[in-house]
Amino acid sequence: MAGFRGGFGGGFGGGNQMQNLMRQAQKMQEEMQKAQAELEEAEIEGTAGGGLIKVTMNAKKTVTAINISPDAVDTEDMTMLEDLIVAALNDGYSKADKLYAEKMGAFGSLGI
Repeated sequence: MAGFRGGFGGGFGGGNQMQNLMRQAQKMQEEMQKAQAELEEAEIEGTAGGGLIKVTMNAKKTVTAINISPDAVDTEDMTMLEDLIVAALNDGYSKADKLYAEKMGAFGSLGI
């Protein structure tokens, strides 16, 4: 066994590869946290009834405001007003989903 050397020596280079992998994972985590912060700060407006109802939310679907035009209020037909509010929420949710997919899609299932 004259040519045998004990241990692994430096022939595999595993240490550098592991460090690079760890750096890439840390960078991805930082980018994902930045994207999540942007989603929380985003302001999305969902509308219905030609703008009679406006719902404001962030891309994580937290509603921050609802604006109802006086023209949308008919005390004889509250069902229509309720339907418009639901439609505005759904419009906002759809837009939030789209923005979320744009920001977090690069991270695959890691961001969900």
